[in-house]
Amino acid sequence: MIQIIKHTVSAPPSGAGGLKIVIINYGAGNIQSIKFAIQRLGYEAVLSDNVEEITAADKVIFPGVGEASSAMKKLKSTGLDQLIPTLKQPVLGICLGMQLMCNYCEEGDTKGLGIFDVDVVKFNNTVKVPQIGWNQISNLKSALFEGIAENEYMYLVHSYYVPMNDEAIATTDYGLKYASALQKSNFYGTQFHPEKSGDVGEQILANFLKI
Repeated sequence: MIQIIKHTVSAPPSGAGGLKIVIINYGAGNIQSIKFAIQRLGYEAVLSDNVEEITAADKVIFPGVGEASSAMKKLKSTGLDQLIPTLKQPVLGICLGMQLMCNYCEEGDTKGLGIFDVDVVKFNNTVKVPQIGWNQISNLKSALFEGIAENEYMYLVHSYYVPMNDEAIATTDYGLKYASALQKSNFYGTQFHPEKSGDVGEQILANFLKI
């Protein structure tokens, strides 16, 4: 049995109530759970697909649960595929959100947003697909993981993965080592779901909101 160690999540900074946080709303399945996790940290987040509202945000979260090509079609229908790569504030892609920020995804033969210079590929048949459940993150390299110990467990659900690359800021082993988090400039991505990963995941979200 995996033991999940409880952590004390750092309190939000003073003035947190004035932080404008937008969760991009394009039909992704985990939007409400992210919003509730943000509320537990003492912040409020707005769900929006409005270009002006997203552009004006202090922090943007780009969630995702589902199939890559269908999700990309939804982004294109509202012009969000053009907007997201141009954002200047900190942006956090979660799960499929991170994958769509890459160049290409094998799922649905999908061209991505091209933010991270890497392709997303499917796990081979030597491991159970999808990977569902808790797995460790290691080789942590970003302020996103301030106060997070090596080899903490995070919650993952995915059949496709990002191979190791120069933009990797966390690694997970599932039959092979792959990049479970990415960073390039103001863009961050996690393959795991911080909003479903207990106190450790909430600390990662709190760290993102302080970046």
